[in-house]
Amino acid sequence: MAGSMLADNIAQTILRMIEVDNRFAVGDKLPNENDLACELGVSRSTLREAIKILTTNGVLEIKRGKGTFVTSNTTIDMDNIGEIASGLDDLFEMRLMFEPDCAYYAALRATDDEIAAICHYGEAIERKIISGEDRTYEEQKFHESIANATHNAFVKQFMPIIFNAIKKGVVVLQKDDEVSNSNMQDDRLIMDFIKKRNPEGARTAMRLHIIHAIEKL
Repeated sequence: MAGSMLADNIAQTILRMIEVDNRFAVGDKLPNENDLACELGVSRSTLREAIKILTTNGVLEIKRGKGTFVTSNTTIDMDNIGEIASGLDDLFEMRLMFEPDCAYYAALRATDDEIAAICHYGEAIERKIISGEDRTYEEQKFHESIANATHNAFVKQFMPIIFNAIKKGVVVLQKDDEVSNSNMQDDRLIMDFIKKRNPEGARTAMRLHIIHAIEKL
């Protein structure tokens, strides 16, 4: 159990290196196993398990005899929005199965500090929407904060998929002012119910948030 959780955490760290820190671009080769394991402070077997998680989710590709590479699935071709959107139905359907219950358990279990983090990122999303800036990072952190507040050891395994869906969804939908305004209202409701520790309200608000996005895809 502990080893699996550590691998999940390392997978998240590598994903952040790619998606947030921009340390590795599409086609880049990851450092060799010894160097990366040393940098991350884990064993080679834990690193291999983390890489396997990211490979399964299409973030990395192992080329025999050559190494591990970042795949094209981690970036978005701005000139090919139609193709991106065509793959979003299943991703957002998966979110609809998963995230409303995350909000439910977050409302039940979140610490005061975790609620503060959820609200911090929710308010950051609103500022980005108002300023017209890209909000991918803030969206990912908002939903990650809710997932973390469930205190469920296995939830993190789903986050690379959620991050992928959010990133693609933002590209497709963020230029739509109606969607952005709906996004702000939905996030306020989610935060409100979690702050009030109302699990049913939080679940419903998250469900509506994702349904609104699906309707616009």
